[in-house]
Amino acid sequence: MSGLSPSVRVFVAGHRGMVGAALVRRLSAAGFKHILTHSRTELDLTNQAAVDAFFVAERPDVVFLAAAKVGGILANSTYPAEFIRDNLAIQDNVIHAAWKAGVRRLVFLGSSCIYPRDCPQPMREEHLLTGPLEPTNAPYAVAKIAGIAMCEAYNRQYGTDYIAVMPTNLYGAGDNYDLSGSHVLPAMIRKFTEARERGDATVTLWGSGTPRREFLHVDDLADACLFLAERVHADHGGMPLINAGWGKDISIRELAELVQKITGFSGDIVWDASKPDGTPRKLLDTSKLTALGWTPRIGLEDGVRQSAADFHAEREKGTVRA
Repeated sequence: MSGLSPSVRVFVAGHRGMVGAALVRRLSAAGFKHILTHSRTELDLTNQAAVDAFFVAERPDVVFLAAAKVGGILANSTYPAEFIRDNLAIQDNVIHAAWKAGVRRLVFLGSSCIYPRDCPQPMREEHLLTGPLEPTNAPYAVAKIAGIAMCEAYNRQYGTDYIAVMPTNLYGAGDNYDLSGSHVLPAMIRKFTEARERGDATVTLWGSGTPRREFLHVDDLADACLFLAERVHADHGGMPLINAGWGKDISIRELAELVQKITGFSGDIVWDASKPDGTPRKLLDTSKLTALGWTPRIGLEDGVRQSAADFHAEREKGTVRA
């Protein structure tokens, strides 16, 4: 095993996002002393000159690239240009600046949407680029694929040690509960909670409820990222692309029933089949990660209960967007 010294300087790009915040929590718990974080107002990662100046000034040893523009089907469908433009800019600036500054380790965070829409299940790392993408989030997926390719190219040409982690659907503390931009699980938590409070008879959800999805708590992902950063290295000619997930999935209908139970909503669920389902199934093959000795700890029901409590806490603080 090749660990990281707690004295190294670690830059978490996107520390105010759900994944970045979880990484900061995990690194702090592991005793890392120099965790570098900058908000968007302090450092615009889409600004190449600003990113270059940051790396020259701060000289991080390790980078976790968790910064990204993310969202659910509605956000991806509404703002496809922003999703590809912003993500390409962030990745290009950070990865190139890291190389110029001599950063020895970089972990690039991607998404399971990089795999083909009709990918064999479970999705293995070698399925990348073997078929067409899901149209509703193709611009975002293309950006993430470009980030993987960029890490691979820098490893091959410059001998860097950059790896890419592809997480499944994430949820947990710091999630986005904005109904116009959130993913399915936080959107459900908000919809069912507010419907219960209003006394609504029904909650309407998008699609048919038949697609199957896998969910991983963001604290488990952060643990996996640190685990991989300490154990997996590039071979200077390829790309260690590793899936991170739970290894089991659930239908959207079953998920809705779980959230309904946890939030205490007693009405009926109405499925709006005029809205898109997205990819029929997304289940990651996590055998590479499992073989290295890592497994997730937070089960879905416990995790949803934690997320429902987090939503209530966010409302109390007034930080839930309309």
